[in-house]
Amino acid sequence: MTRDVVVHPDPAVLAEATAARLLTALLDVQSHRSPVHVVLTGGTVGIKVLAAVAASPVRDAVDWSGVHLWWGDERFLPDGDGDRNETQARDALISALGDALPAQNVHPMAAQSDEVPTPEASASAYARTLAEHAAPGTQVPAFDVLLLGMGPDGHIASLFPDHEALHVTGVATVAVHGSPKPPPLRVSLTYEAIHAAREVWVVAAGAEKADAVASALRGATVAQTPAAGATGRDRTRWLLDAAAAAHV
Repeated sequence: MTRDVVVHPDPAVLAEATAARLLTALLDVQSHRSPVHVVLTGGTVGIKVLAAVAASPVRDAVDWSGVHLWWGDERFLPDGDGDRNETQARDALISALGDALPAQNVHPMAAQSDEVPTPEASASAYARTLAEHAAPGTQVPAFDVLLLGMGPDGHIASLFPDHEALHVTGVATVAVHGSPKPPPLRVSLTYEAIHAAREVWVVAAGAEKADAVASALRGATVAQTPAAGATGRDRTRWLLDAAAAAHV
């Protein structure tokens, strides 16, 4: 597994460069394989990346009918809530793609509803959907690119330091209770699902992330810095701005 650390001068350049890198990756994969599976992330930089993809003229070179979009985690809130990663991604990118991206290729985690009353129900439903698109004998698709943001505490997806969800094995998804970052109820991919990705990209900006970035890259335990466990099968990329990379 190859690990790259790429540093950009500021968050705006980081978002633009990551968007360009993602579009290039999609085109490269589509030159020899379809469908392409991409896992999206939320957060300030993650959504700016999606907006930059939407604004790029290169986006129309991608065959979006052959792209499937997934999420690494979700806030367990009602459909359409502005704090849901899905809602923000639709506003930033998915709506702009229109009919080019078939609705059945977009795979959000189930929102809170009468039919899905708990994060456990949402996690179970997502695990079933992932398995439907996975190769026989596997739990999830071999994600081509899995994007992750990272919090100042080093969390990725909704896997937080010293949280019991860090240690869940044998399943692709986990319900998260008591998240230290609101809202308290969430759904997340597990490490097993993350590690199935061909490439994992951790995108982080800001001086408040610098200690966690350094901790992860120096091999901290996942209990201390969950981002230390963000690794892909073939490649792991850390895409940072200068402030987040200050202690590397």
